[in-house]
Amino acid sequence: MNPVFQYPFYLLKRQVFALTGKLRFYSPDGSLALFVEQKMFRLREDIRVYRDESKTQELLFIQARQIIDWAAAYDVIDSPSGQKVGALRRRGWASLLRDEWEVLDPNDQPFGLLCEDRISRALLRRFLLGSLLPQNYDILIGQTRVADLRQKFTLFGYEMIVDFSMDTAGRLDRRLGIAAAALLAIIEGKQES
Repeated sequence: MNPVFQYPFYLLKRQVFALTGKLRFYSPDGSLALFVEQKMFRLREDIRVYRDESKTQELLFIQARQIIDWAAAYDVIDSPSGQKVGALRRRGWASLLRDEWEVLDPNDQPFGLLCEDRISRALLRRFLLGSLLPQNYDILIGQTRVADLRQKFTLFGYEMIVDFSMDTAGRLDRRLGIAAAALLAIIEGKQES
């Protein structure tokens, strides 16, 4: 696995003025770690994760399985090897009140959950405060929290802290965590526009 996936946390920033989703993940020292770009004019979501903005080294490929799906599933592929890392599948009806995603292994077996922090905050976001109340997601394996994806409040733009520091046993493949953060930032961008 590329060493760029070994940091304990990242700062994700979404590019404000772009036709498609463009994200940058910064390492703890503030340098660019990853550049993410959503491909334009695709029937199925097609998101690429590159080492930098030159886009010469593709590291991950994230693609929706179907064009429209209430419980959308996104495969996460390691680009250099072509092997599937796992998948993220939205839990359709469960996501009405609070966003929930299943984290799947390479054989599509659920082993974790990506969910908004609390239902009360999720309801406030949806019905009263909107983007004024930043989102907070946890990735859980069993009852153990292995990642925290916490949106920062900003008046202009979108930023998220992607924190893997609590996963001292390395139970979550960071590539799946990065893919989850990218999907949330891109989907949130569509919901805001």
